[in-house]
Amino acid sequence: MAVKDGTTSATTVTDDAPPAVSRRLRLITLIATFGGLLFGYDTGVINGALPYMTDDLGLTPVTEGMVTSSLLLGAALGAVTGGRLSDTRGRRRTILVLAVVFFVGALGCTLAPNTAVMVVARFVLGLAVGGASVTVPVYLAEVSPAERRGALVTRNELMIVTGQLLAFTSNAIIARVGGESGGVWRWMLVLATLPAVVLWFGMLVMPESPRWLASQTRFGEALDVLKQVRSRQRAEAELSEVSALAVKEEQQKLGGWQDMRATPWVRRLMFVGFGIAIVQQITGVNTIMYYGTQILTDAGFAADSALTANIANGVISVLATFVGIWLLGRVNRRPMLMTGQIGTTAALLLIGIFSLALPAGDGRAYAVLAMTVTFLAFQQGAISPVTWLMLSEIFPMRMRGFGMGVAAVVLWLTNFLIGLVFPSLVDGIGVSNTFFLFVVAGVFSLTFVKLYVPETRGRSLETLEAELRARFS
Repeated sequence: MAVKDGTTSATTVTDDAPPAVSRRLRLITLIATFGGLLFGYDTGVINGALPYMTDDLGLTPVTEGMVTSSLLLGAALGAVTGGRLSDTRGRRRTILVLAVVFFVGALGCTLAPNTAVMVVARFVLGLAVGGASVTVPVYLAEVSPAERRGALVTRNELMIVTGQLLAFTSNAIIARVGGESGGVWRWMLVLATLPAVVLWFGMLVMPESPRWLASQTRFGEALDVLKQVRSRQRAEAELSEVSALAVKEEQQKLGGWQDMRATPWVRRLMFVGFGIAIVQQITGVNTIMYYGTQILTDAGFAADSALTANIANGVISVLATFVGIWLLGRVNRRPMLMTGQIGTTAALLLIGIFSLALPAGDGRAYAVLAMTVTFLAFQQGAISPVTWLMLSEIFPMRMRGFGMGVAAVVLWLTNFLIGLVFPSLVDGIGVSNTFFLFVVAGVFSLTFVKLYVPETRGRSLETLEAELRARFS
């Protein structure tokens, strides 16, 4: 395969790297994805903590939405700030800063004496979640060889859902041990400080992204990093390809808002990125992640049983993500995204029908649980891993962090609006009608993916950039 300027793609060079190189790449992936673990834990922990927090802090449906969605508003700001920071200061340095913000935010939530402080602390925590949602996938995409990029970048999605499962499980254990004692939710929240410490110390000894180093014309350092995670021959071929693109982008001065507005092919890519981001959120996935316990309680489970049953949502998310990682090495991204849309839309339709048609009791409770599990299987096995992977792939090298950051702002703002209005929607029109709204949104999403989303599998980032430039110019 050749890129447009006639140079040979690095993907044609066999990567016969020794085992030590493969181990190094796995270690880099493991440490960096602690950012995903924190993302998952901090977004999932509110699911079980909220009922206890409501009693202690005297929350109403409106303030419940504020506590939940303040993190999401912070994530929107954190995404664009983190993306811009990672482009200017480096991926590794940005992740180190985010680890500190994760720690401070989690501690602030744990110690919050009232609703106002909780909302502010959740907003700070959201800054870290948003920054990590952008910086970690970009870092992994730029460190990974093309043929393993799908599997390695989606390890971050695996860590996100593992963090959510950890949150659901620890919530259930702490609730059973702590019973009705005041402040039990504080123990649920404080656990998030531990992976933040691991992330900070781990990233101290991880390398910078070779592609970011090349974008700063630090080609010698970029080669040194590539030799850590590639065979020597593959590292040199890849650097040649990356450095040629870096010089080209330096001449074009790609890198910010002005380029997004003034460069037609970049502007069209941003439109596609925004659409992919919205598609991932308007499935309603985070209504399950944030309010799953309450949905199951409304369906007929007792409060403690709902907490335990909600662990099933976390388990299926992890298992489905394993399946998604396996599929990404064998199936194109675009068909996976469309299959996920069909599955989630059908599951939401059935949740609405069961909630409306079945009488209260165990039958309805378990029917709704079965459909939330089915929904998450399609969401976490197809839609979510493809979303974060494609957003880390489609933008030009010099503005990859910024481009993904702006797309992630759209994602988090959509998430914020859904998290904010969901309790009021359920209170006003009921669970069934609320989920029917998501079904309609799912139909529009499927149409968008079919018409506009490109295929990205099997190309180096540099080859993919050349193809997208040609397609959207």
